[in-house]
Amino acid sequence: MRKKQHLIIGLTFLWIPSWCLFNSISAGDWSQFRGMNGSGVVKTTDLPIQFNTEKNLIWRIAAPRGHSSPVLTQNRIFLSGFKEKQLIVVCLDRANGDVLWQRDVPRKRSQPMHKDNSPASPTPVTDGSNIYAFFSEFGLISFGPKGQERWRLPLGPFNNPLGLGASPILAEGKVLMLCDQENGSFLVAVDQEKGSVAWRVERPEFTRGYATPVLYQSQENKLQVLVSGSNQLTAYSVENGREIWWVRGLAWQMKTTPVMNKDVLYVHGMSGGGGEGQQEQVDAFLDVLVEWDGDEDQRLSPEEITKMQVRWPFTRLDLDQSGFVEARDWRIYRARRSAQNGVLGIRLGGQGDMTDTNLLWRYRKSLPNVPSPLLYEGILYLLKEGGILTALDASTGNVYKQARLKKALGNYYASPVAGDGKIFTLSHQGKLSVIQPGSDWKVLAVNDLGKECSATPAIAEGRLYIRTRDHLYCFGKQD
Repeated sequence: MRKKQHLIIGLTFLWIPSWCLFNSISAGDWSQFRGMNGSGVVKTTDLPIQFNTEKNLIWRIAAPRGHSSPVLTQNRIFLSGFKEKQLIVVCLDRANGDVLWQRDVPRKRSQPMHKDNSPASPTPVTDGSNIYAFFSEFGLISFGPKGQERWRLPLGPFNNPLGLGASPILAEGKVLMLCDQENGSFLVAVDQEKGSVAWRVERPEFTRGYATPVLYQSQENKLQVLVSGSNQLTAYSVENGREIWWVRGLAWQMKTTPVMNKDVLYVHGMSGGGGEGQQEQVDAFLDVLVEWDGDEDQRLSPEEITKMQVRWPFTRLDLDQSGFVEARDWRIYRARRSAQNGVLGIRLGGQGDMTDTNLLWRYRKSLPNVPSPLLYEGILYLLKEGGILTALDASTGNVYKQARLKKALGNYYASPVAGDGKIFTLSHQGKLSVIQPGSDWKVLAVNDLGKECSATPAIAEGRLYIRTRDHLYCFGKQD
């Protein structure tokens, strides 16, 4: 076991293995956020059950701040992070944690963000050799295996009051990046080798969102990127960005990455005002103007808004910060007030609006805020604040078991991951639970790392890579 104390200035992670539909990379790599297609599941053996800062510790290295996760190749680890006015990408030796190179990225601006977010929340992605990182205060950048800059694509600034959180993914030689915000939302595909924009799709009806897209191979053998956004899941062609099919009924603010099997996608969202019984029917904009638009300029001023019965303050209504509530602002407000939180089972595929035919079931209780769902061995798991773990029948949405992780209460930002017949959940307070999966799941151990944790763990080849507030740990069984 080695303990490293030299400080790195950056962290970031993701995984995508050798699935030729997406990218051809060495098997066993955790190359993007939550591994292959964001599933959080990997085939491996001999993962430890009990570990801490001494037990089953392979190595540890000091690391800077950042909420992104580590991503892996066969022999490298890539991290992103930040320190003061620096954004950073770091490459480590996977065997021992040695720093191979570190590169600074220009921090061009200071983006507004939630106190629990960070400038290095999106996890990078690797093709097994090169690294592709996104920072909301810069844009996209790619480095080669020796740290040489390959290209950069500035993006932003962004109008998202909580900051951005979606991570880039790779597909058909493109880097796909979702940038949903209060106005000006878009999905962009960037040439993986050149850094030039292959296509860009504007998403004017979608507002703030944080969900990393996933990939789906259609029955026509065409690769699609599935994006969960405000009120709707949308499938786009990876080839040209064309909108193919969609399902309505999601929450208005999507934070979690969907998971899927061959035929069904599972997605959940929770946002303010979307609980049971909180929905409200809001009048159409033209009807509102008739009563409240005193100066008849076809928009509502702050003074006109204060006379109305509106649940939200003016600053939340004025999405484009024009100083007035206009038609789009009000349309988005109406959609948000009617949106419902929930977990949805959605049949994959189709053309056009598939809401009536593809929506299989909805579950609306005990919903997580940030952690993404986990589909493992046919059961869907949800991890909610307070350490509430729910196991659902993936075919019906019926509850198998719901209980608290009694020794691991508190907040959760990291998403659950699984491998070797075990589920791993990591609380913000650093309590890492190892769970035996099943309809009557059981806690095998709770390991206390003693440090604040926000990043989702990475798993590969009998090793767990866990990022705390100031360290990166590698755990594995030791004789």
